[in-house]
This record gives sequence, structure tokens and C-alpha cells, in this order.
Amino acid sequence: MTRQRWLASFAIILTLCVITLGAYTRLTDAGLGCPDWPGCYGFLKVPQQDHHIAQAMQAFPDRPVHAEKAWNEMIHRYFAGSLGVLIALIFVTSWWRAAKPKLIPSALLLLVVFQAALGMWTVTLNLMPLVVMGHLLGGFALLSLSAVYWLQLQPKLPAQSELVGLKPLAYLAVIVVITQIALGGWTAANYAALACIELPVCEAGWWQRMDLIAAFDLHLGHDDYEYGVMSAEARQTVHVLHRFGAIVTFSVVALYLWQLWRRAIQPRIRKLTLIAIALLIGQFCLGVMNVVLHLPLVNAVAHNVVAANLLMVLVLLLVQVPSKVSARSPHAEYK
Repeated sequence: MTRQRWLASFAIILTLCVITLGAYTRLTDAGLGCPDWPGCYGFLKVPQQDHHIAQAMQAFPDRPVHAEKAWNEMIHRYFAGSLGVLIALIFVTSWWRAAKPKLIPSALLLLVVFQAALGMWTVTLNLMPLVVMGHLLGGFALLSLSAVYWLQLQPKLPAQSELVGLKPLAYLAVIVVITQIALGGWTAANYAALACIELPVCEAGWWQRMDLIAAFDLHLGHDDYEYGVMSAEARQTVHVLHRFGAIVTFSVVALYLWQLWRRAIQPRIRKLTLIAIALLIGQFCLGVMNVVLHLPLVNAVAHNVVAANLLMVLVLLLVQVPSKVSARSPHAEYK
């Protein structure tokens, strides 16, 4: 069990690294830094020698080699590949050593395989927004699922009867955060992060330019989605909805965490609640700074990473909030 705990902890750290590198790759416009997959211009690393660069140019005449962007992409792939190997190891050892639980390692393996496919489609479909958003959500799901697996390997705590009744609000908080993350991913994938650069909502007359239909059109059939294919009105609409979503998310999650803090007794839950509060406030501030400072790279990457951590902590809290407590004992395990 100790081995599995170490593997689960390492999976969480490595997944966070992959998410950070993925955000950095996307925000530096390096998503197509290597126009093929899984290699780079037909090589296992970025071509550097003159004759290799000549081969790359011949194979991909429309995609000249940009070494910096290519390395951003390949480093992300190296880390993602390492994560895949680690999760495969978790899966094998969980079955080989008859360790429990086995369901989550199996789900992690399936998810990381699907993530690899999404990574390939991100490149082969030239940054199709639906695939890019799905790839983002898949990475966040890997992080949260790895954290739940880590929690299941820890000693179980008795269920706290005072938390009964918070389960619906806990689910609502997680659903709202996932929806907001998906909307943020849609905003980024369609290059709409700077569609509005004024507070609190957008430039004057924004409500007259709203176009909900175009904002959620999948825009299928384009040969290349790099730098976006949406109209200015559609991008503004997506951006505005993401801002309204931030207000809704902050309100719902803050209400849930306040109720949790009032009722929680166990130190682990109280500590996670404090972490979630800090992440929620930090995420809101990072979002405002993205607008005020016009999307600085470090701030934008941090906005992605904090969102991933917020979701992870909320999921950890969700699985520890009991639906009910056994009538036989107030110290029954979580149901």
C-alpha cells in the first residue's frame, strides 16, 4: 500500500506538471509547434541540424521549423508520455499486488489513453476548439481522479454527521466549477481571452454585439483553427459568458465552503476547506488580472493551474462529505 501511495502522489505531481506545460504550450501559440504526432517533423526530438531541418521543410513546407515553439510542444509530450507510463505502472501494480482499490487505476488508464488520442487529434485536426477544450478537461479529470485514488489509500476517517445534508451543494459546486472550466477552455481554444479588455463586463455596447448561436457553433470543417475562426462578436460573447460564469462560480463555491467550514470538525476537511477558499479567491483575482494586464503569460498559466487545483480539492471534499451516517454508530465510515 505504501508503494501505491507514493505512485499516486507522484501521479498528482506529474499531472500538475503536464497541465502547467500544456497551458504554457497553448499560451505561447506552440500547439502546432510540431505539425505531426507523436514526433516532431518526423523526429523524436526537435530537428536542429541543417540537413534535418531541410528534411522537415520538405515534409511540411507550410510549417517552417520554429525551434522554441517546437521544444515547448515536445517537452509537454515527453512529460505527458511519462505520465502515461506512470499510470500504466499504477494499473499493473494495483492488479498484480492485489492492491485495493482497482476501479480507479483502471479508469485512470482508460482516461490517459483517451487523453493521448485527444493530444494526437489536437495536432492532426489543427487545434479544433472542441478537441482542445476536451484535452483540457481530460487533464483536469486525470488530476482529480489521481487525487481521489490517493485519498482512498489513506486511513479512512469516521463520517461526520454534521456534514449530512451538504452533499447536494457539494455536487453543485463541483458541477459549476467544471462548467466554468469548460467555458474557460472554450474561450482559450477560440482565442477569445482578449475579446474584452475592460471591466466589469466589456467595452460599451457589448450587449448589442452578443451572438449566442455563433459563440457555441462548433465551426467544423475548417482546415486550420490556429488563431481562431470565430467572428469578433462570437468571441466577445464567449468571453462575456465566462465572466458571468466566474461570478456564479464564486458565489456558489463560496456558499458551499462557508457552510462546510461552519460544520466541519475533522482537521483534514477543515484544512482542505481553507485551501479551497484560498484557491477560489486566488483564481478570481487571477481572472481580473488577466483582463487588467492583458493576459500576461505567467498570470494566464497560473489561472489554468489554480483552476485545476481548485477542482481537485473540491472533488476531494465531495467524496468526504457523507450522504448519510449509519444509525448504528456516529463513527461509521463515509457512505
